[in-house]
Amino acid sequence: MTPALLLIAFVTLAAAAVAMALRNLIHSALLFIASWAGLAALYLWSGAQFVAFAQILVYVGAISMVVLFAVLLTKQGGDLGPVEPAGLSRAMLAIIAAGGVAGVLIGAILGTPLDTAQAAPASFTVRQLGEQLMGKHAVSLLITGLILTVALLGAVVIAAQDKEDAS
Repeated sequence: MTPALLLIAFVTLAAAAVAMALRNLIHSALLFIASWAGLAALYLWSGAQFVAFAQILVYVGAISMVVLFAVLLTKQGGDLGPVEPAGLSRAMLAIIAAGGVAGVLIGAILGTPLDTAQAAPASFTVRQLGEQLMGKHAVSLLITGLILTVALLGAVVIAAQDKEDAS
């Protein structure tokens, strides 16, 4: 491992961990943007330039704006107050869920043959990839965009109803 990889991985993981720990949603969203940018840097480091720039365009550019708009439209950006301690049953469920996810991941890693040196790397050009996305898979791309838009609108409607109930 190179020092650059370790630095990028540390910054990416630290930004994600701090984002999950913060109670201020705007600060968390900004740290998630930093984490997504770190992932783009990891893609660049590994030689996947197209995926890195797609990560920057989609996550750092578009999805981060959707998250920030959702936070600002629902006016949930302020400090939400102190964190209530979780009950013992909730902590046990979290540990069981984390253990299950870790088991699945470890099983998948151990069950995967890692002799990728024998396989020839796929040689796609960016143009061919773009033609695949905009031709054969255009409908699925549009449906994904529609689902994200509906989710954003639903979150805004639910947040607006909670405010009317509180007042």
